[in-house]
Amino acid sequence: MLPLSFSLEDRTRECTNLLARKRYKDPMNRASLLTQADWQRALTNDQARAAELFGRPEAEQKRLGYFHTLREICQQPWTWLHTCDRMMASRERLRQHVAGIRSLVLTGSGSSEYAAQCVCLPLQNELGISTESISGGALLMYGGGTLSLGRPGLLVSLARSGDSPESRGALELMLDTEPEFKHVVVTCNEQGSLARDSRLHEKVHVITLPSETHDKSLVMTSSFTNLLLAARFIGMLERPDEYRNLCEGLSKITGELIRSKFDSLAKIASTDFRRAVFLGSGSRFAASREAALKMLELTSGRVTTLCETYLGFRHGPMSYVQDDTLIVCNLSCDSTIRAYELDLLHELDRKKLGLSKLIVGEDIPDSVVREGDGVIECQGLTELGDEESPTVCVVVAQLLAFFRCLEEGLQPDSPSEGGIINRVVEKFPLHTPS
Repeated sequence: MLPLSFSLEDRTRECTNLLARKRYKDPMNRASLLTQADWQRALTNDQARAAELFGRPEAEQKRLGYFHTLREICQQPWTWLHTCDRMMASRERLRQHVAGIRSLVLTGSGSSEYAAQCVCLPLQNELGISTESISGGALLMYGGGTLSLGRPGLLVSLARSGDSPESRGALELMLDTEPEFKHVVVTCNEQGSLARDSRLHEKVHVITLPSETHDKSLVMTSSFTNLLLAARFIGMLERPDEYRNLCEGLSKITGELIRSKFDSLAKIASTDFRRAVFLGSGSRFAASREAALKMLELTSGRVTTLCETYLGFRHGPMSYVQDDTLIVCNLSCDSTIRAYELDLLHELDRKKLGLSKLIVGEDIPDSVVREGDGVIECQGLTELGDEESPTVCVVVAQLLAFFRCLEEGLQPDSPSEGGIINRVVEKFPLHTPS
């Protein structure tokens, strides 16, 4: 985990405001970036809830069970810069693996699968080949029958720990049965069995992300966004400067978002909702899947969740919305897509559905904000574009779920009552095809 400083000095406010005014697309001199410690001082100075949480002694934070999760959420803007460096160092090996392929498959389990889904659209558009996300479980049970017919292909495995049974089992099965597939493993755990065992295969290139991305908390936060950004590089191998600018732009936008919206998200999390719906289009629908899982995990199922696309919501799932439902709306920057999304928000308001909405995006129109709704303005999302916004949307959801966990009297570092779920999926038998 990255070291953090949490004193309440005021000397960085001017520097923080200057950073917020800079355009994300301008190449950034690393020396111009706020240090993580400086940013943290600004956060605790400006946001009362942050000052309260970070101001407690470390031992007390650990006793209350939020020490790791809070830091792992807040450190993300800096971890992305380190992951950028790590991926750049693997550029030539990745180019060799991508050369000549006719299909790309990304795989993972749980949150790792959702990270893969977040990047499929941009990768397919940039590489011009069939690109899909297939869960590790589907590969394990159905084998090559789930894969695209395009050969040769590349299978990219994403994993936080690399110790879950299906991650290793799926890769081993594909190595045995799909000779025309090359492999890349991206993991946050250098010592995990997936990384360790994969290094023995000449067809597998292993990339381990910086150690601070290997969350100590039960839930995936830093690991999720860093796996997402690592996979995103595969479509930008011939444009490394653009990739660096993307990572730096996301870092700036998200750092400012956390610094300015920390207390707002804490307040929204304290409202009386027992259900949460997460809406998104395209890549933001994949982000909504992760957002729904975070709320479910961090509240130990006390807040039930649903994720759906805006257009799909009318086809039955709208019946999930009751008077105690928070509706989280991730808005597109594309004018045509947003028009469809706003139509649904107007319909929800007309039907007076739900407790309230939380609307996330840039230039959110007043016409869709009713009394009691929350608005998270994310300056810079339009310049980044729709396909790059899932990372930001997920961080908003992480903080919302973190605060709701505290409201429920649970411990974010280990929220599962009775140990129903674990940080690493428990071992289970792997069955070989007969």
